[in-house]
Amino acid sequence: MVAAALPGVRRVEHVMGMPIVIDLRDEGASDGMLDRAFDEFRAVDARFSTYKDDSEITRINRGELALADAHADVRAILARCDSLRSETRGFFDVGAASPEALDPSGLVKGWSVDRVAALLSAQGLRDFAVSAGGDVVTRGRARPDDCWRVGIQHPTISEAVAKVVAGTDLAIATSGTYARGHHIVDPHTGRPPVGVLSVTITGPSLATADAYATAAFAMGTNGPAWTARLKGYEAMTILADERVLLTPGFPGADA
Repeated sequence: MVAAALPGVRRVEHVMGMPIVIDLRDEGASDGMLDRAFDEFRAVDARFSTYKDDSEITRINRGELALADAHADVRAILARCDSLRSETRGFFDVGAASPEALDPSGLVKGWSVDRVAALLSAQGLRDFAVSAGGDVVTRGRARPDDCWRVGIQHPTISEAVAKVVAGTDLAIATSGTYARGHHIVDPHTGRPPVGVLSVTITGPSLATADAYATAAFAMGTNGPAWTARLKGYEAMTILADERVLLTPGFPGADA
């Protein structure tokens, strides 16, 4: 039996140093909508990349551009980073490496996906998903299915799924060592956290979920107690002994 073709259109491109997948399930979705969405990701990358010599973030770090003269998006992102640093007791810190080398990438990725999701919704789309480097925003239904099902990669078993998150309008962000090695450190000690393999956060905003996941992972074994007090966001923490800790409202069913 040949499976029925999915409605809509979908595409994957490598932008911002990672694969980005956009899956539009509305009947009226078009390649032009995908073009506009990926153009937005490229515009964000041009402004915020720490690898591009002419980006505003790079120019700020070199002292060539004053923050007051930067684009409104840059000022807003850095202001949100400051508030998140306070909210997470310093565990989310874009200046952890050096105050002279700001790197807001940990917020920009999720923020850019939220921004593209809003752009797609403004074009009348209702059923779609956007994934950037494994972090996902879903809207509506995964037509013809009733909801989207997103697999959370197991942190120690290659190609295995630790849990499946099911939902409609949801953001899902995961931080751990399995994708990029020990790239997250405790800003207070400068060392990678111990006792934890991954943290997944779900909630309404991918930018905030991603920042919370990064902070909770950096906290190590103190992370679950912190995520238990979050409002509007749920968490799954996989500890080094492979125990899985879930907040009561964490969505989905076991894979």
